[in-house]
Amino acid sequence: MATKKQQPLTGKELLKTVKKLGNVSREVKAIECGYYTLTDNGQKRVSMVKFLNALIEAEGINLDNETAIDSKKRGRSANFRINVQSNGNLSIGKAYTDKMGLKPGDEFEVVLGRKNIHLRQLTD
Repeated sequence: MATKKQQPLTGKELLKTVKKLGNVSREVKAIECGYYTLTDNGQKRVSMVKFLNALIEAEGINLDNETAIDSKKRGRSANFRINVQSNGNLSIGKAYTDKMGLKPGDEFEVVLGRKNIHLRQLTD
């Protein structure tokens, strides 16, 4: 007897489930969250693009060229690129900290990679 395919998860429920699944492959996460189709012979075919797009949307990231309410304010818009300043510092800028809801005093751990820098927010 065939079981009914679940509706794909979205929003907070999707994020919660992905986090709960931990270190399993992203294909398994996609299937567990309902992002697959069944072939004629009953095999599951992962809908990875739909899954990744749902994750991006659940995180509140807008990749479309739609004008956001915040972008109507005066000033430069965030373009997700920064340069090293003449004194050697990197400044992320208010547009990014506002978008993430950061407040003065929030702390981060700096993790250096071979060609990248990751910031991990420290939680209490």
